[in-house]
Amino acid sequence: MKALIFDEPNKPIVTQVQTPGITDNEVLIQSRRVGICHSDYELLAGQYIIPISYPVVPGHEWVGEVVEVGKNVDGLKPGDRVVGECVINTPERIHHFGFSMDGADREFFAARPEWLHKLPDAVDDAKGALIEPFTCGYYAVLRHGGVCAADTVVVSGGGTIGLVSAAAAIGMGARVIVVDPVPLRREIAMKLGADGTIDPTNGDPIEAVQEMTKGGADLVVECAGHPASLANVFDYARDDGDVSMVGINIGQKFPVELGKIQIKNLNVKGCIGSPGVWPAAIRFLERTGLDLSPIQTHSYNIDDAMTALELGKSPDKAVKVTLEIS
Repeated sequence: MKALIFDEPNKPIVTQVQTPGITDNEVLIQSRRVGICHSDYELLAGQYIIPISYPVVPGHEWVGEVVEVGKNVDGLKPGDRVVGECVINTPERIHHFGFSMDGADREFFAARPEWLHKLPDAVDDAKGALIEPFTCGYYAVLRHGGVCAADTVVVSGGGTIGLVSAAAAIGMGARVIVVDPVPLRREIAMKLGADGTIDPTNGDPIEAVQEMTKGGADLVVECAGHPASLANVFDYARDDGDVSMVGINIGQKFPVELGKIQIKNLNVKGCIGSPGVWPAAIRFLERTGLDLSPIQTHSYNIDDAMTALELGKSPDKAVKVTLEIS
């Protein structure tokens, strides 16, 4: 079978590997679509935030089909479409699917049923490949109890996580404003149903947010992890507002007026991943019918994975690049 492998840092290859077998407690999955994540580039560069070893198969944003079921497995059958969580607790250790454990950028792979969630018919494969990042955005909004039509949400950073966070808040009925310097990302935010966007390089973004929100957002979701974004999030929020810190910024130090958390009586929470929300997020997508397709800007066959990886490095040209595995 074909697989995309990071053979060593900065050396991606598409090659033939052996199709895996399964134990009595596993299922065999045929990959259908796999999204390329920003963290895949960190993995490729040998700079990921957890210990890794090479070679490794990336791919943690996936949708697939069950093709074989171990005799001890209940609740799944061949033909079921599934997605899977990427942080996996095993008796030996915590595994990160697509990082410390081979991922879904291959035609077939084995998985334990407790990692998996079945998809309803209303959630197609394209949307299924976005479930993993969507759960992160959904969790970021839900971390403060969720929002409603009475609330205004400002999302700072319009990459994939920012856009799915915006989509989650839109699906909950909130008024949403996305702050990002890239025109493509602002355009996609509007297609998703955002009420407005702000280019932070064109004037003062704090003044723009304050004017558009009439005094600040009920919830600010920081998704960029960029110093310029992190320095502004507390100013985007209203007094007694909420702030979800989602964007990853490891090891950098820069000045931020932390006193504003106290002065404005802000409720600030950090969040990483999407623990415990996958079933709810899938039901949410099924019942709201949210169209996430504008986020998926490009799709390539696995044979063209090198082209896909190169394009995904250009935020002005692409947001979510997806590999068609089978």
